[in-house]
Amino acid sequence: MEYITRNADEGECVFCRLIMQTDDVGNYVIARGHSCLMLLNRYPYTSGHVMVVPFPHVARMDDLEEDCRAEMIELANRSILALEEEYNPEGFNVGINIGEAAGAGITEHIHLHVVPRWSGDTNFMTAVSGARVLPETLPDTYNRLLKAWSSSVNTDAP
Repeated sequence: MEYITRNADEGECVFCRLIMQTDDVGNYVIARGHSCLMLLNRYPYTSGHVMVVPFPHVARMDDLEEDCRAEMIELANRSILALEEEYNPEGFNVGINIGEAAGAGITEHIHLHVVPRWSGDTNFMTAVSGARVLPETLPDTYNRLLKAWSSSVNTDAP
């Protein structure tokens, strides 16, 4: 929440800033397509939690061009393939929270979440203290996913 609040105070969309920056390693950007990018969530629910963010600053799916919507889904699909190769999860949550009532933390810039899941991947820490415990650091997750993305995905396509 500190990250979101700090960026909101600056009057700048966190996603728009990431899209414009070129430090993909520092921002945990795994892939850039023609109209979207895929990056690690800095505050993941599980290891490997990624987001697909379209370049246009819009709040709704219907405000995106059709090819951008298609690229969002294709990047989500390809992220699932890379996550399967590297993490072997038992399932996935894939979703878009549109609007605050739906749980969107950043309501003004639509984005898609891909969350790998394992049976029993939540524990008492989330229920009791509202904290999540992850088995690896974000840089470790980034390096693993970048390697899986490069080895298992045709990098010529978005």
